[in-house]
Amino acid sequence: MRIAVTGRNGQVVQSLLERAAAAGIQLDLVARPEVDLAQPAAVEAALLALRPDAIVSAAAYTAVDLAETEPELAHAVNGAGASAVARAAAQLGIPVVHLSTDYVFDGTLQRPYRETDPTGPVGVYGQSKLDGERAVAAATGNHAILRTAWVYSPFGKNFVRTMLTLAGKRDEISVVSDQRGTPTNALDIADAVIAVTKNLLARREAPELRGTFHMTGGGDTTWAEFAEAIFAASRERGGPAAGVIPIPSSAYPTPAKRPANSRLDNALMAQAHDVRLPHWRDSLPATVARLLPEFQGK
Repeated sequence: MRIAVTGRNGQVVQSLLERAAAAGIQLDLVARPEVDLAQPAAVEAALLALRPDAIVSAAAYTAVDLAETEPELAHAVNGAGASAVARAAAQLGIPVVHLSTDYVFDGTLQRPYRETDPTGPVGVYGQSKLDGERAVAAATGNHAILRTAWVYSPFGKNFVRTMLTLAGKRDEISVVSDQRGTPTNALDIADAVIAVTKNLLARREAPELRGTFHMTGGGDTTWAEFAEAIFAASRERGGPAAGVIPIPSSAYPTPAKRPANSRLDNALMAQAHDVRLPHWRDSLPATVARLLPEFQGK
């Protein structure tokens, strides 16, 4: 199997490279500097030239706060770029798996969001990702849009690495406690993306496998509780740890508003694709263990 993947250095792409190698799947990366997602024509041409079996649309503009001052770039990458990827898939007659986010919702619902719930992004990033979802759906019916949230991994910038870094410098760290969601390991996302792609290729005429799906780890928590779990896992392995001071979002203002509720209902993914990601507490320790060599001895 040959899968073309947009992006190179992001957490999901790095995780896909690791998991695909173990599964004997060839990945062809379409990414900067050779191809810029902000240049849709170049992206489409590159994908058409590769002629893969499927496409994973993983590249995105993910700087949530910076997007508030760079809306044109965010929409170029997440909207027009995603559209170009889906158009290429349509021309090749192959499936596209597109990664999206909980930020397409406003976060005010009092239960986990279902795929049928109304969207309502409150920032530029969320709106650009929603535009991308709509562009993918308009370009081809042979798609699976996978919304996830609170992504972390042994790769790149993420909350786990940030907390371990801060724990090496401070005894106590203030962490927001009134936003709720599910930490989702990018390695688990990679496993799920591969499983979904295989399903789409194996059952080319199955409409229930296509559409929009929610895909996060099991369970839910707050950022403060997540931080405490990170430090507990680190402490057990002789790594840095700090005390956590829970604070409200109002005490940590950011340019872009964060959803208070990032919980996503994963029942449809389990029903249609038989894919269930592990509980976040089960996936966290291995990632902490992989990151600790960076911090031990400092």
